[in-house]
Amino acid sequence: MTLKHSWPIYRRLLSYLAQYWKVFALSLVSMTIAALTEPAFARLMKPLIDGGFVNKDPQVIIWVPMAIIGVFLVRGVTSFINEYTSSWLAGHLVQTLRQQMFAKMLRLPVQYYADNQSGRLVSRISFDVNQVTEAGFNVITVTVKDGVTAVSLLAWLLYIDWQLTLICLLVMPVVTVCMRIVAKRLRGLALENQQHMADLTQILGEGVDCQKVIKVYGGEQYEEARFDSAAQAIRRNAVKQSAASSANTGVTQLMIACALAAILYFAAMRAQHGAFTAGDFMSFLTAMMLLFAPVKRITGISQAMQRGLAAAESVFAFLDEPGEPDHGSKRLPTTQGRLRFEDVSFRYPNAERVVLQDINLTVNSGETVALVGSSGSGKTTLVSLIPRFYEPLSGQITLDGIALADIALADLRHHIAMVSQDVVLFNDSVAANIAYGSSHQVSREQIVEAARAANALEFIEAMPEGLDTQIGENGVRLSGGQRQRLAIARALLKNAPLLILDEATSALDTQSERLVQAALENLMKNRTTIVIAHRLSTIESADRIIVMHQGRVAEQGSHQQLMAQDGLYARLHSLQFREPEAGAV
Repeated sequence: MTLKHSWPIYRRLLSYLAQYWKVFALSLVSMTIAALTEPAFARLMKPLIDGGFVNKDPQVIIWVPMAIIGVFLVRGVTSFINEYTSSWLAGHLVQTLRQQMFAKMLRLPVQYYADNQSGRLVSRISFDVNQVTEAGFNVITVTVKDGVTAVSLLAWLLYIDWQLTLICLLVMPVVTVCMRIVAKRLRGLALENQQHMADLTQILGEGVDCQKVIKVYGGEQYEEARFDSAAQAIRRNAVKQSAASSANTGVTQLMIACALAAILYFAAMRAQHGAFTAGDFMSFLTAMMLLFAPVKRITGISQAMQRGLAAAESVFAFLDEPGEPDHGSKRLPTTQGRLRFEDVSFRYPNAERVVLQDINLTVNSGETVALVGSSGSGKTTLVSLIPRFYEPLSGQITLDGIALADIALADLRHHIAMVSQDVVLFNDSVAANIAYGSSHQVSREQIVEAARAANALEFIEAMPEGLDTQIGENGVRLSGGQRQRLAIARALLKNAPLLILDEATSALDTQSERLVQAALENLMKNRTTIVIAHRLSTIESADRIIVMHQGRVAEQGSHQQLMAQDGLYARLHSLQFREPEAGAV
C-alpha cells in the first residue's frame, strides 16, 4: 500500500488520539530528544580523540567522559518517557477500538451473522485490533525516532566531510525500490494471515461448542486434521512474511556495507594527506556505525506497517458496516398489542424463492395465535419480522395501527418477549439471567416471583447458592426443562405485552413439558401471543390456529373448526397422532 493510500488510515487512527494530544506530544518530544543523543555521542568522539589522545589535553580528558555520561542519562530518561507514553496511548487505542467494535457487533443486522464466519468476527476484535498498534505507534516510533536519528547523523556526516557522505546517498534509490516491492508482498501476506486466524478461531470455537457431538461420532481425528491444516497455514504464512522481510533487510544491509567500505577506503586515503584528523575519522566512523541501526529498523518496519495497515483496514471496514436500520422516530410508551400483517412478502438476501408471500393476518390484543405447518413453510421467518430482525420485501406490519418501521427499534423491542426452543443463557448467576436487561430496575422479590410463576423456584432453591448460583456457559449445568423455565421467568419479569413462543416445549421429556407448559400458561395470560407449534397437542386451546404452507396462509380457525374442515391441519394432526415417532410438524 502506497503512502497516498495509507494516509487516510493513519489519519483515522490519529483521530482516536485527539483527546490525548498532550500525552502524544510528550511522546514525540521525548523520542526526538532521545534520537538527538546519537549524533551528540558521535560528536564527542572528535574532541575525545584529538584532544585526549593526540594532544593529551587534561581538561578534555575530564569533561568529555562526563559529557558522555550526561548524554546517556538524557537518553535513558527520554527513552523511558517515550516507551511509557507510547504503551499508554496504544492501550487506550486498543481499548477504544475494541469497545466500538463490540458495540457495533451488538447492533449489526441478523443477516450479517448469517453471511459471516463467527470466527472471523471474533478474530477481528481479539487479534486484528492488537495488530493495529503496529501500524500506529511502532511505526510512528521508528519513523520519528529513527528518522530523526538518521537525519541528524547524516547532517553531522555532511558537516565532517560532504564528499564522503555523498557515497551514502547513492544507496537510497536502491533501498526505496526494495521497500516498495517487499511492502506489496507483505501486504498480501498480512491479509491472508487474518483469514487463517479466523479459520483457526472458528475451528477452536466449534471444538468447544460441539465437543459432545465430536466425542459421540468419533470426530477427534477429523477435527485435529482441520486444526493442523489451519495451524500449518499460519506457520507457512509467518515464514513467508519473515523471508520477505529478511530479504529486504539483507539487500539493504549489503548496500550499506558497500557504501561503508567505500567510505572507509576514501577516508583512509584522505587521512594520509592530512585532510582528515584522527578525531574526524573516529567521529565519522562512529556516526556511520550508529546510522546503520536506525536505517536497518526503518527498512525493516515495512513488515510491521503492512501487517498493521491490513489489520486497521479490517477493523475500520467492520466499524463502517451498516447497523440495523432504525429510521423510526415514534415513541411507544404503551401498546395494546394489536398486530396486523398487510400483504407482507419476504425473501432472504441471495435466496432464489420468496419465503413469505402476500401474508394478510390480524392478531388482536390479548389473543393467542398458533402458527403450524411443515418445515420451511415460513413460520419462524414470519415472527422474526415482528421485532424487525428482518424487513419485509413488500407490504407492512403495524402495531396498534402504527407501521413497525416508524417505531424506534428500542421502543418496539421493549414491548416484545421471546422464548424459543434454543434457549440462550449467559455465564452468570441464575438471578442475573432472569433479570437480564432489567437488573437495575427490578428487586430481588420480583425475581423470586418470576421464578415462582415459571415453576422454577423449587429447583433454584435446591441449588448450592440459590439465585446466586453460577449456571455455566449457556446454562450447561442445568437440564433442558430448567433452562426453558429460566427463559420463561425472564420473559415473565419483562412483562411485555407481545409474546413470541418459538417451539418452546419441543425436545422436552413429559414431566419437564408439563412444568414448562404450566409456566407458559402463566406467561400467556393477558398478552398477545404468537406460538410456533411443534406439538399440535400444545396449541389446541389457542384462540386461533394459522396453518402455513409454502409461505402462504393456507387455513385459519380454531382447532375444532380446522378439524371439521378436514383440510391440511386435519391431515397434519392425524399424521402426528398416528405416528408420534415420525417427527415434527
